[in-house]
Amino acid sequence: MTTRLNGKIAFVTGAGQGIGAAIAHRLAADGATVIVTDLNAETATATAAELGNSSVGLQVDVTDRDSVNAAVDEAVATFGRIDILVNNAGWDKGEPFVDSEPETWDRIVAINLYGVLNTCKKIVPLMQQQGSGKVVNLGSDAGRVGSSGEAVYAAAKGGVISFTKSLARETARNQINVNCVCPGPTDTALFASMGGEKLREALKKAIPMRRLGRPEDLAKTVAFLSSDDADFITGQTVSVSGGLTMS
Repeated sequence: MTTRLNGKIAFVTGAGQGIGAAIAHRLAADGATVIVTDLNAETATATAAELGNSSVGLQVDVTDRDSVNAAVDEAVATFGRIDILVNNAGWDKGEPFVDSEPETWDRIVAINLYGVLNTCKKIVPLMQQQGSGKVVNLGSDAGRVGSSGEAVYAAAKGGVISFTKSLARETARNQINVNCVCPGPTDTALFASMGGEKLREALKKAIPMRRLGRPEDLAKTVAFLSSDDADFITGQTVSVSGGLTMS
């Protein structure tokens, strides 16, 4: 691995498992100290313990501004700064829109969209004061091209994509880079909970590279966008989908 993130402090949401844990591992392997946040305190602490680099795990509910603010304050008190923000926390329930309930909409939007707004509201001003920072938001190809059974999730992720572009325009003068990474179908526990082997095989046939994504595929892209190698890239949306979407 590289040392391109040596000395950087990264705040990663939903990092106790799945894609978020893979991102935390990759950032740490590249030299960063990672604040591993997750709704599940045990998985956050366990993941942080695997990373080294003085990484820590914190319980955070991204839908709760007080929870987010307290975690950021603790991180800054400990490390003095936050250089990288990765908004990975997400949740979905697959079902046709006409069968969905408003309570489900509220939860999907709160986690996937408001979670991003809450962390950015707290952390971006710190980056502005520093005169530097990298923000990587996890969107979804559902937010780019739509996805059956994920209408509200797609709407929330479409919001993340648009917010990313707008925030990038507002903060470029502060040397802050804001980009969005959109996973295609990725082999995670969330994916397994939403479909069986028939869906898996159908997607593998549809994806030009003939496999589902792996959490590590996303982590590599996030690590690049978090590094100085991406200093002149902002406001961009990158699909990591094996060619399933080319938009």
